[in-house]
Amino acid sequence: MSDATLTKEMARQPAQPTSNPMRGVFWMLVTGLNFVAVTALVKYMGPRIPPAESAFLRYLLGLVFLIPMIGSLRAVTWTPNLHGLFALRGAVHALGVIMWFFAMTRIPLAEVTAMNYLSPVYVTLGAAIFMGEKLAFRRIAAVAVALLGVVVILRPGFRAVSPGHLAMLVTGFAFGISYLVAKTMVGRTNPTVVVAMLSLWVTIGLAPFALANWVTPTLYELAVLFGVACFATAGHYTMTLAFASAPLTVTQPVTFLQLIWATLLGALAFGESVDVWVVLGGTMILGAVTFITWREAMLKRRAITPAPHAMKS
Repeated sequence: MSDATLTKEMARQPAQPTSNPMRGVFWMLVTGLNFVAVTALVKYMGPRIPPAESAFLRYLLGLVFLIPMIGSLRAVTWTPNLHGLFALRGAVHALGVIMWFFAMTRIPLAEVTAMNYLSPVYVTLGAAIFMGEKLAFRRIAAVAVALLGVVVILRPGFRAVSPGHLAMLVTGFAFGISYLVAKTMVGRTNPTVVVAMLSLWVTIGLAPFALANWVTPTLYELAVLFGVACFATAGHYTMTLAFASAPLTVTQPVTFLQLIWATLLGALAFGESVDVWVVLGGTMILGAVTFITWREAMLKRRAITPAPHAMKS
């Protein structure tokens, strides 16, 4: 999940005349496999390349996928305010990416995946605090369950909380802020430009941190990082296809399989033990996120459904 937050703005497109839940579930399954592959490849590389440099090279190599977006970028009416928002989002997102790459080489795949589900929870809290959105009791309860899920995963006092765990908490918070900034851009430019500028600004934001502790990568390491970029880009694209095929209330629960796949891959490929507490905590977090998603979908449906007397007029 981690990069998965980059594509929510790409999903804002006109409603499809028909919904195909099975197609949406299929594309979300493929999305999960792509994002688990991203995590696995970064972990496979290990800590030789510093996290900031790994993240920078992943985004730099991924810029090749922005070539088809050049036409959209040239058509934008640029303003200082728009530039400022893109720069702010890029800086915050760059911090989240560095922390995410650091965590992927320090803690098990399952724990990275489970804690990565937290971003929508931070978005919910941030929208209430900074954007004045109402936080009903049910959403407060869902947020509380998600935070309790974090406690179940970390189990402070029963085991050591590693720097990798703390990095994932920062990652979720940073990605949450990034998405909140993206929400303020709605209507100012098209989603393709938002995604392209995020990639550009994150690359720029990561550059000084990468150069400050540069380790010359081998051709093999560059190839692995290009693979990371390919899987991440494919994941963004297939997630967009999933959003276009079915409502979020259908596709969101499918993301739970990412935790299952990450747990199995960690055990089989990296010799990581299967921690039932991590699975339980991740399930609690994802359950809360799914409930929040379902509630928002219901509220939007009520807002756009005319009253019976209105349909008669």
